[in-house]
Amino acid sequence: MWERVKYWMETRIGLDDLVRSQVTDYRVPKNINIFYTLGFVAAAGYLIQVLSGILLLIYYVPHPDHAFKSVQFIMHKVPFGWLFRQMHVVGSNLMIAAIGLHMLTVFAMGNYKRPRELTWIGGALLLFVTIAFGFSGYLLPWTQLSYWATTVVTSIPTAVPVVGDFVAGILRGGDQVTGATLSRFFAFHVSILPPLFMLLVGIHLFLIKRIGISATPFGLHAEEKRPWTEYHKKSHADGYPYYPRFFQMDMLMVMVYLAVMFALITITPNLFFPEEATIPANPFKTPVTVRPEWYLLAPYQMLKIIPNKFLGIIIQLALFLVFLLWPFFDTEKEKNIMKRPLLRGLFLFSFVLWLILMFWGRS
Repeated sequence: MWERVKYWMETRIGLDDLVRSQVTDYRVPKNINIFYTLGFVAAAGYLIQVLSGILLLIYYVPHPDHAFKSVQFIMHKVPFGWLFRQMHVVGSNLMIAAIGLHMLTVFAMGNYKRPRELTWIGGALLLFVTIAFGFSGYLLPWTQLSYWATTVVTSIPTAVPVVGDFVAGILRGGDQVTGATLSRFFAFHVSILPPLFMLLVGIHLFLIKRIGISATPFGLHAEEKRPWTEYHKKSHADGYPYYPRFFQMDMLMVMVYLAVMFALITITPNLFFPEEATIPANPFKTPVTVRPEWYLLAPYQMLKIIPNKFLGIIIQLALFLVFLLWPFFDTEKEKNIMKRPLLRGLFLFSFVLWLILMFWGRS
């Protein structure tokens, strides 16, 4: 039976040729390392989010009178509902971390340089869409923590003259966080962001396949240093096939990703569920401490320490544009960050500053 199905598919789409061209004959650079697997890990993480999210959607009710109760029903009544919710919550944080680490390693290895500027921009946009996934999903349980954290974050645009209140109103669906906000965030989370994310993933993969995987800057071949004056695909004829060696590395890192996820669920089940995350939202009672999730703590703390909120927003928008368009600012031909002390110092300073602001924001 299986042979007949395989033959039917083979005669129509050429499965053997597809596997051969995209898997067994597809070559990767000799000096490729384990950090190149982070993109695959993030894709696997997104698949986990989709599957667990679908299971949660079966029972979740996006209404302020029922959202919290439906989440509690999932946690306590639905068979293995607690597990799927934990996987979704922990997975969202791990997915953001995986994409963030992927961007850091791409930056450190200089793999954003010509001709891969568009690949970098696509990856940066995927990072921000993933953060938007986390932010929009944060409100859905309708807890004290999610309600007031959303109130704080959606009030930030009000510091911008003229258009600030309008932007905040669009996000909230009114002057305050209400059921309209919940409906908008739910629609954003399940209807708008998924197709946008998949579109960006498709473009990102197309660019990687079309241009070819970039080798690391350590021990570069002479061809890798050749100026890029016309299109040519990096085929890495002297490399090794994607399957089985690099595929095994991909799967190993996915197993590590899953191991970390289930270790967090098992050892620290309340890591992402503090007390305020187990209490239904109350618009008339502000918690003692209100702060967003860890991936928004650094920009949140920066806004807190800058006296002029409008100036703080302008600075953050400028930093976002610099990050997004960095390949066009860095025109140096040298990719190896170890041979560029100024860039290396900027990279380390920015990373340490981000960590300081993040932990400062938690206090």
